[in-house]
Amino acid sequence: MAHILLAEDEPVLRMLIGDTLEDEGHQLDIACDGEEALQRIEQYHYDLIILDYMMPKLTGYEVLLHIKQIPERGSCKIMILSAKSQHAEQEKMRAAGADAFIPKPFSPMELVRVVEDMLS
Repeated sequence: MAHILLAEDEPVLRMLIGDTLEDEGHQLDIACDGEEALQRIEQYHYDLIILDYMMPKLTGYEVLLHIKQIPERGSCKIMILSAKSQHAEQEKMRAAGADAFIPKPFSPMELVRVVEDMLS
Protein backbone atom coordinates (compact mmCIF):
# COMPACT_ATOMS: atom_id res chain seq x y z
CA MET A 1 0.00 0.00 0.00
CA ALA A 2 1.39 3.38 -1.04
CA HIS A 3 0.71 6.80 0.44
CA ILE A 4 -0.38 9.00 -2.49
CA LEU A 5 -1.24 12.68 -2.76
CA LEU A 6 -3.70 13.62 -5.50
CA ALA A 7 -3.84 17.33 -6.39
CA GLU A 8 -6.75 17.87 -8.77
CA ASP A 9 -9.19 20.79 -8.93
CA GLU A 10 -11.99 18.99 -10.80
CA PRO A 11 -14.31 17.34 -8.21
CA VAL A 12 -15.55 14.56 -10.52
CA LEU A 13 -12.03 13.62 -11.58
CA ARG A 14 -10.84 13.75 -7.95
CA MET A 15 -13.58 11.30 -7.03
CA LEU A 16 -12.87 8.97 -9.99
CA ILE A 17 -9.12 8.87 -9.39
CA GLY A 18 -9.52 8.65 -5.63
CA ASP A 19 -11.97 5.75 -5.80
CA THR A 20 -9.82 3.94 -8.36
CA LEU A 21 -6.62 4.20 -6.30
CA GLU A 22 -8.32 3.40 -3.00
CA ASP A 23 -9.88 0.31 -4.62
CA GLU A 24 -6.31 -0.77 -5.41
CA GLY A 25 -5.47 -0.50 -1.70
CA HIS A 26 -3.59 2.80 -1.64
CA GLN A 27 -3.89 5.43 1.07
CA LEU A 28 -4.92 8.70 -0.56
CA ASP A 29 -4.73 12.34 0.50
CA ILE A 30 -6.49 15.00 -1.57
CA ALA A 31 -5.57 18.59 -2.41
CA CYS A 32 -7.94 20.82 -4.39
CA ASP A 33 -5.29 23.26 -5.64
CA GLY A 34 -1.55 23.70 -5.89
CA GLU A 35 -1.21 25.70 -2.69
CA GLU A 36 -2.97 23.01 -0.64
CA ALA A 37 -0.78 20.38 -2.31
CA LEU A 38 2.40 22.16 -1.19
CA GLN A 39 1.10 22.44 2.37
CA ARG A 40 0.48 18.69 2.47
CA ILE A 41 3.85 17.92 0.88
CA GLU A 42 5.61 19.95 3.57
CA GLN A 43 3.77 17.99 6.30
CA TYR A 44 3.81 14.42 5.00
CA HIS A 45 6.01 12.09 3.02
CA TYR A 46 4.34 10.54 -0.04
CA ASP A 47 5.38 7.62 -2.16
CA LEU A 48 3.71 9.23 -5.18
CA ILE A 49 2.32 12.68 -5.93
CA ILE A 50 -0.19 13.08 -8.75
CA LEU A 51 -0.52 16.67 -9.95
CA ASP A 52 -3.01 18.18 -12.35
CA TYR A 53 -1.12 20.55 -14.63
CA MET A 54 -3.74 23.32 -14.62
CA MET A 55 -4.84 24.13 -11.04
CA PRO A 56 -5.75 27.36 -9.27
CA LYS A 57 -3.30 29.22 -7.01
CA LEU A 58 -0.27 27.18 -8.16
CA THR A 59 -0.10 25.04 -11.29
CA GLY A 60 1.14 21.48 -11.20
CA TYR A 61 4.31 22.70 -12.89
CA GLU A 62 4.92 25.28 -10.15
CA VAL A 63 4.29 22.67 -7.45
CA LEU A 64 6.71 20.31 -9.20
CA LEU A 65 9.42 22.98 -9.19
CA HIS A 66 8.86 23.60 -5.46
CA ILE A 67 8.99 19.87 -4.65
CA LYS A 68 12.32 19.46 -6.39
CA GLN A 69 13.76 22.22 -4.16
CA ILE A 70 12.86 20.33 -0.95
CA PRO A 71 15.76 17.87 -0.49
CA GLU A 72 13.84 15.24 1.49
CA ARG A 73 10.92 15.36 -0.98
CA GLY A 74 12.91 15.49 -4.19
CA SER A 75 13.14 11.70 -4.49
CA CYS A 76 9.36 11.21 -4.41
CA LYS A 77 7.76 9.91 -7.63
CA ILE A 78 5.67 12.54 -9.44
CA MET A 79 3.00 12.07 -12.09
CA ILE A 80 1.46 14.92 -14.09
CA LEU A 81 -2.08 14.75 -15.49
CA SER A 82 -2.88 17.25 -18.20
CA ALA A 83 -5.20 18.09 -21.04
CA LYS A 84 -2.17 19.83 -22.55
CA SER A 85 -0.73 16.77 -24.21
CA GLN A 86 1.62 18.38 -26.72
CA HIS A 87 5.09 16.87 -26.86
CA ALA A 88 6.69 20.18 -25.78
CA GLU A 89 4.57 20.26 -22.59
CA GLN A 90 5.48 16.68 -21.76
CA GLU A 91 9.17 17.42 -22.26
CA LYS A 92 8.89 20.53 -20.06
CA MET A 93 7.40 18.43 -17.25
CA ARG A 94 10.00 15.69 -17.58
CA ALA A 95 12.83 18.25 -17.63
CA ALA A 96 11.45 19.73 -14.40
CA GLY A 97 11.51 16.30 -12.76
CA ALA A 98 8.19 14.58 -13.48
CA ASP A 99 8.49 10.81 -13.64
CA ALA A 100 5.34 10.27 -15.71
CA PHE A 101 2.89 12.28 -17.79
CA ILE A 102 -0.63 11.08 -18.55
CA PRO A 103 -2.72 13.07 -21.02
CA LYS A 104 -6.39 13.67 -20.24
CA PRO A 105 -8.70 12.00 -20.89
CA PHE A 106 -7.35 8.67 -19.67
CA SER A 107 -8.84 5.38 -18.60
CA PRO A 108 -8.79 4.35 -14.93
CA MET A 109 -7.02 1.14 -15.96
CA GLU A 110 -4.25 3.13 -17.66
CA LEU A 111 -3.84 5.21 -14.49
CA VAL A 112 -3.60 2.08 -12.33
CA ARG A 113 -1.03 0.54 -14.68
CA VAL A 114 1.19 3.64 -14.62
CA VAL A 115 0.84 4.04 -10.83
CA GLU A 116 1.78 0.40 -10.23
CA ASP A 117 4.76 0.69 -12.58
CA MET A 118 5.96 3.81 -10.77
CA LEU A 119 5.63 2.21 -7.34
CA SER A 120 7.32 -1.08 -8.21
